[in-house]
Amino acid sequence: MNENNQTVLCFDYGTKRIGIAYGSSFTGSGEVLKEIPARDGIPDWSTIEAIIKEFQPNTLLTGLPLNMDDTENDMCLRARKFARRLHGRFGIPSWMWDERLSSDEAKRIRPSSNYKKNAVDSLAAVIILESWFENGAPKQSA
Repeated sequence: MNENNQTVLCFDYGTKRIGIAYGSSFTGSGEVLKEIPARDGIPDWSTIEAIIKEFQPNTLLTGLPLNMDDTENDMCLRARKFARRLHGRFGIPSWMWDERLSSDEAKRIRPSSNYKKNAVDSLAAVIILESWFENGAPKQSA
């Protein structure tokens, strides 16, 4: 494996569910992992710890849900807090990446009449991750 290869866990943060994807800068692609439940945005940290132990990423990435006019909102603050907690708990570099319209794109790719039952959060995480790979180096730290 290339020593410059970044292995990344990407999180599509939400208050009810957090989508997760795993990818590599070597391939520039991501794969869907399971969504994990969140209670008012708080995940079961032991589940995230188990996923990190399994995949051993050297980078963590969290989607930043900016408004269409580039301004931040309450969910941006919460997503940033989540990303900082990831870094604080696991000591792995943690970055943020613009996730605008990733959920809409995921819903176009995987249409459903019931997104509560057929969540697209992890597919959105793949879209965020692949956008990050396509656009080069990280732009914002958590």
